Amino acid sequence: RTMEVSVLDYGAGNILSVVNAIKKAGVTVKFINEPAELASAKKLIFPGVGAFGSCMERLNSLGFTEPLKEYIRSGKPYFGICLGLQTLFEGSDESPGTTGLGIIPGLVTLFDPRHGLSVPQMGWNQATQWKQSDLLLPSEATERFYFVHSFKALPTDDNASWVLTTTDYGEKYISSVLKGNVFATQFHPEKSGKLGLELFRRFLTLDTFNATGDGYDKTKSVPPTVLAKRVIACLDVRSNDQGDLVVTKGDQYDVREKEEGNNVRNLGKPVALAEQYYVDGADEVTFLNITSFRNSPLQDQPMLDVLRKTSENVFVPLTIGGGIQDLVDPDGTKRPALEVASEYFRSGADKVSIGSDAVRVVEEFLKSGTKTGLSSIEQIARVYGRQAVVISVDPKRVYVASPEAVTHHTIPTKVPGPNGEGFCWYACTIKGGRETRDLGVYELTRACEQLGAGEILLNCIDKDGTNSGYDTELISMVKGAVTIPVIASSGAGCAAHFQEVFAVSNPDAALAAGIFHRKEVPLPEVKKFLMENTSIPIRG
Repeated sequence: RTMEVSVLDYGAGNILSVVNAIKKAGVTVKFINEPAELASAKKLIFPGVGAFGSCMERLNSLGFTEPLKEYIRSGKPYFGICLGLQTLFEGSDESPGTTGLGIIPGLVTLFDPRHGLSVPQMGWNQATQWKQSDLLLPSEATERFYFVHSFKALPTDDNASWVLTTTDYGEKYISSVLKGNVFATQFHPEKSGKLGLELFRRFLTLDTFNATGDGYDKTKSVPPTVLAKRVIACLDVRSNDQGDLVVTKGDQYDVREKEEGNNVRNLGKPVALAEQYYVDGADEVTFLNITSFRNSPLQDQPMLDVLRKTSENVFVPLTIGGGIQDLVDPDGTKRPALEVASEYFRSGADKVSIGSDAVRVVEEFLKSGTKTGLSSIEQIARVYGRQAVVISVDPKRVYVASPEAVTHHTIPTKVPGPNGEGFCWYACTIKGGRETRDLGVYELTRACEQLGAGEILLNCIDKDGTNSGYDTELISMVKGAVTIPVIASSGAGCAAHFQEVFAVSNPDAALAAGIFHRKEVPLPEVKKFLMENTSIPIRG
């Protein structure tokens, strides 16, 4: 068996999860930093992260392009992930004029939002298998893998012989390829739980993948695959008066070992909780870090340790929010938001969530009417891709007698105001809800989508902690405002509330924190309820 595998790391995003998935299989990782090292690699994994153009640019400028093509043609095992699949094609609409590796015929194109689907596709979808192989068992293809992408390659007569699986999202696209020992997936196996870990194990331990079959057959009619609705577990982490981290919706824990007197951090609790949610079937885990950054430099943030430890055993997507903005270290060093986000990605985060800073950015953007390219949203999206940027919104409901009363986008409401008002708008707040701004959520979310955000995490201050159900009017409004995915948050008190929000407002995901943490409604119960009582597609 292979005891060592080479990983091509060109410095883009979270490859820590890939490395941890390899370690789980008992295999050591050798990083390829120089093009010359490719020739001696026995097995190669290329975890592409970011945008097609910046990825090919890096490969070209570092001199990897030709040696990588040679490696792939050599017949030695290759495993490309996400962009590691897309770059095998001739080019991509994401970066017109940039040439891909050209191993597989065809171009990579954007999902068509006219299908009424959120773009990027974000979440757990299935696969239809077109070839047999020791890598993927037929029973596994119908289970769910984690996808996050705006661009895809379509099966054609020219590339049909490459197609291992297709997946449907408005149209049928290629979700994995296999020819000889060249294997690549559009989904992220390192974020696909046990199923993904098994895929890594087979790639690392098999000598040959025994691919048989002709690939994609357009004359054969197969039922389409379906993207599941996500159920997300959130942990709110903040520092108390002693400067220790506590998970606020549950028991407190201490970051410093008191007995030792040596400031060793005990980060067991949030990490253990995240691991428990993973085992319970959470589709994603989100950390909202409500900790002050004032006391320690960027590299020393306790949350970075929490992320690193969590990603060793949690193989679903991790989002981190709080404090993603331009910072100044205690010694006066300036840290732009992009650098703050980069630290998080390197420590195991897949997405960063931007809160107060997004409100400030949009206020500027709406005033000037021009994109500067300098905002946190634009910078992070440019380097890491749209899908890495989540906007966390903390709205407050403001009642008005008529839509004409304000310039903000209003909606009619079934929950009248204190004076019988039949309309309302939603005001954005900053600083954890302590300060309300003269900016509507409708306007904010649309502007954030324009600036390059890939997802909206939609909280609601009026609903938070009430256990009275989600604000379906708010969520329906934002779903109608943007084409990027929307996560419903705030107010879940029972499993039926998840059913209600999916049925009424059709968000892409629903999140809860307190009820999961206090086990008032355990996460597995929510999934079980949805699978047994509704037709909502859910990952089992």
